[in-house]
Amino acid sequence: MLKTNTYQERKFMQKIVTNVLLSLIIASSIVTNTNAQIMLFSGNANKELAQKIANYLQVPLGESIVSTFNDGEIQIQIKESVRGHDVFIIQPTCHTATQSVNDTIMELFLLVRTMQRASAKSITVVVPYYGYARQDRKAMSRVPISAADVAMMLEIGGVDRVLTIDLHCGQIQGFFRNAPVDNLFSSPIFIDYFVKKELSNVVVVSPDAGGVDRAYKFAQQLRKKGVSAEMALISKRRASAGVIESMYLIGDVNGADAIIVDDICDTAGTLVKAAQLLKDHGANRVFAVIPHGVFSGNALDKIRNSVICEMVIADTIPLREQAPSNLTILSVSALLGDAIVRIHRGESVSALFD
Repeated sequence: MLKTNTYQERKFMQKIVTNVLLSLIIASSIVTNTNAQIMLFSGNANKELAQKIANYLQVPLGESIVSTFNDGEIQIQIKESVRGHDVFIIQPTCHTATQSVNDTIMELFLLVRTMQRASAKSITVVVPYYGYARQDRKAMSRVPISAADVAMMLEIGGVDRVLTIDLHCGQIQGFFRNAPVDNLFSSPIFIDYFVKKELSNVVVVSPDAGGVDRAYKFAQQLRKKGVSAEMALISKRRASAGVIESMYLIGDVNGADAIIVDDICDTAGTLVKAAQLLKDHGANRVFAVIPHGVFSGNALDKIRNSVICEMVIADTIPLREQAPSNLTILSVSALLGDAIVRIHRGESVSALFD
């Protein structure tokens, strides 16, 4: 009798174990065979770049309405199902011809909330230019750390991951407490462009002390491509925000092709003065490499009338007026497209720069 009970108990336990294992196998199969697709959506900040990324990936931009009501409130409607898919929202938080920085941020926030409520599997915001990045610390009493506050707002909205390019300062990545941040570097695109140019006696110039590391890495990458490059630094003293009291050159640019390397060009006042300073010290030609062309006010006119031979920017921010003849725009669509695929597949993003 005892043997019979033991046998029955064993059979019962085997049946339980078998059912549990079968359930685990089925669950695993469901997880690995969800066939989550890449779905791309765009706000109004830079639709041209979003379309370039879509063309590169051969993935259509998702159907959506992103507009405003008569009273100026933002209207969002996604016209197709995103349930169970990896959603990528492409939206630099910059000012455009028709929108302020705050408009584009609000559009992004509401797009994220919409995707979360529509049961997207994951939500990655592709922010080629991160607005408020220059407000990254308390420089005086009783001011916000706006770069951190924007990060907090996006995380509260439901962002799972952030993909951006050339953050103004690296610590912004730490402002996102839960969402990983992939900060891509656009320098390889610019390096490939300048390697093909006939340059001689190259000197890479940092326009201020804070950008020395960026300029050093740019010179280092040029050397790896066989272009000999030296370094120089412009020391400047500000009277107030956007107002330069004095500028001094540290280094030799006499007879050189000088390349000013920075991350943001806003009013272009400092850049134009720096270029003139290099010319005054005997530079042969002056180039500028700046990924983010904010170009406030009459910045483009200043560049057009400056001694800058050629300024090269990325298309992270759309131009609001006709580009001057000495401005060249390179696209980051392939770089962002490759990163999107790697995120979707769970592969290393940093391997793009190996």
